[in-house]
Amino acid sequence: MKPVCENCFKNDAALKRPRNGMKVCKECFFMLFETEIHQTIVDNQLFARNETVAIGASGGKDSTVLASVLKTLNARYDYGVNFVLLSIDEGIKGYRDDSLETVKRNQVQYDMPLEILSYDKLYGWTMDKIVAQIGKKNNCTYCGVFRRQALDRGCVQNSIGHVVTGHNADDVAETVLMNLMRGDIQRLDRCCDIVTGDSSSRVKRSKPLMYCYEKEIVLYAHYKNLDYFSTECTYSPEAFRGTARALIKNLEAVRPSAILDVIHSGKQFQLSKKSKARQVRAVQCSQCSYISSNTVCKACVLLNGLNASEPKLRLTEDEGGAALPVRVLEKLQF
Repeated sequence: MKPVCENCFKNDAALKRPRNGMKVCKECFFMLFETEIHQTIVDNQLFARNETVAIGASGGKDSTVLASVLKTLNARYDYGVNFVLLSIDEGIKGYRDDSLETVKRNQVQYDMPLEILSYDKLYGWTMDKIVAQIGKKNNCTYCGVFRRQALDRGCVQNSIGHVVTGHNADDVAETVLMNLMRGDIQRLDRCCDIVTGDSSSRVKRSKPLMYCYEKEIVLYAHYKNLDYFSTECTYSPEAFRGTARALIKNLEAVRPSAILDVIHSGKQFQLSKKSKARQVRAVQCSQCSYISSNTVCKACVLLNGLNASEPKLRLTEDEGGAALPVRVLEKLQF
């Protein structure tokens, strides 16, 4: 005999929630999952009526669930928000080209406009070309820096001031551990912020799924029969994040609340306002005019190294380098 749903006490339970072990039916799971995200949105005042918000869409489970849930909540609670899909083509054959086909189907399924930007057009490089030059070590650093800036540039080009991403609780907990292991106090201070961006930023960024477990996102996508791309990136097995991910999974197996515990612990690591590490300058990159904490933004530092065939540059404060080629600089200008 199947156990009864511990929420409605009417239907048979279909699953046990990974975050708390609660046995629920599918209908209650959908409502609980969606309501929790709605509460996160309301508590943090993520949206404003009539604003246009870009959803960073990769075709994967997280961004697909994010698009589906936001469409549902926008209708249910009348947010009055105009959502659009914004995808970045990193130039990884056999991976990103296939996942973008999923995003194009999502465009139709969720009736949202779609904009696609490519590394090739923005930077003059694809990830395949970058990996061919630097090898499979540290390539995720290049991709992460370029993707973050590409999302911002896509928003600016389309007069959008807010982008939401599908970062979930597992992702944030992994980032906390990575920053601890690296001793990166400055990033540790802000990696648990659900909203990033201030008056000097052209684009506000937020994470509506920040408190959602990855396993529950997978369950939601499965039971809702959502159309998403599940293949892992060709180059991700070499990423340092994999070490943090394995540790988080081991902790979760022993203590299911460990993921949220790590996030809440990370929130307690707040630097003093007088700390030098917290005194980040918001300036325009001297090469591409992108808002940066340094004279030259990280994307330009990396591009300088690639274009000079010297990719192994340290990302230190005020690090410069050779000027970008005119063809690349023109594409980067805001």
